[in-house]
Amino acid sequence: MNHVTGWIVFHVIVFGMLIIDLGVFNKKPHKIGVKEAAINVAVWFGVAFLFNIGIYFYNGEQQALEFFTGYIIEKSLSIDNIFVMIMIFSTFHIPDEYQHKILYWGILGAILMRGAMILLGVAIVERFHWVFYIFGVFLIYSSIKMILKKDGEHIEVEKNFFVRLVKKIYPVTQEYQDGRFFVKINGVKHVTTLFLTLIVIEFTDLVFAIDSIPAIFAITTDPFIVYTSNIFAILGLRSMYFALASVIEIFYLLKYGLGIVLGYVGVKMLLIDFYHMPTLISLIIIVGVLSISIFLSVIMPKEKK
Repeated sequence: MNHVTGWIVFHVIVFGMLIIDLGVFNKKPHKIGVKEAAINVAVWFGVAFLFNIGIYFYNGEQQALEFFTGYIIEKSLSIDNIFVMIMIFSTFHIPDEYQHKILYWGILGAILMRGAMILLGVAIVERFHWVFYIFGVFLIYSSIKMILKKDGEHIEVEKNFFVRLVKKIYPVTQEYQDGRFFVKINGVKHVTTLFLTLIVIEFTDLVFAIDSIPAIFAITTDPFIVYTSNIFAILGLRSMYFALASVIEIFYLLKYGLGIVLGYVGVKMLLIDFYHMPTLISLIIIVGVLSISIFLSVIMPKEKK
């Protein structure tokens, strides 16, 4: 498929499924159970897999492999985001039935934000090749930071710049008001805690995007492959949160695996002018490291304090 057709097909699939998701299956606020979340995860993965097959037949094996590798990288790095989401919802005391709506609109915001960042990033790396070295050093730094990060770190939402900005513009109500973001109380517009939570979720995704988007440039700089694999990865993040939130702490060694993956991608970028690692080998290394970290987490469970 040419790029114009590919862009159209991709956005029709994505926005069509998002409309069905919120307008049909989740029209009324309710708690997302593990079974429902697991089905949603499988559906999103299946759609991404079918899209990858389409890339294989129309664009060739190499681009299909690049898409799948980029998807795995972005999906694995987004798992660390789940830990932060748990802390955010816990900090704001958000009821289970409203979490889906927050994550839904958070994903829409992430699509627009990441789309702009990816297009800007592609333009930069195509014009200034030396940026690869900066990305490489940054990813290695992020790798070390992730590995050394202590468990149980708290999020100080009151210090968030965007939260403080919103509070200066609107008064805040602690009531949930049937899941609405804005309400009028005595004729004055208020923002609810749900909206403040959405703001922090968006800010968090921005922080994670700064790490994850440069990582995929080590695989490809094709804007179509970078964008579609990235967006497909975060689209399933909402469902993964509900499926893994109760058990994510079991995989306590996963952060080390993610750190190693970031470090590997960073080194790959630094060596880009000296040695090109085949995409298939990169895929095997990434999947292998993540699988080992998950396996070791299961066979060596963390002692409960």
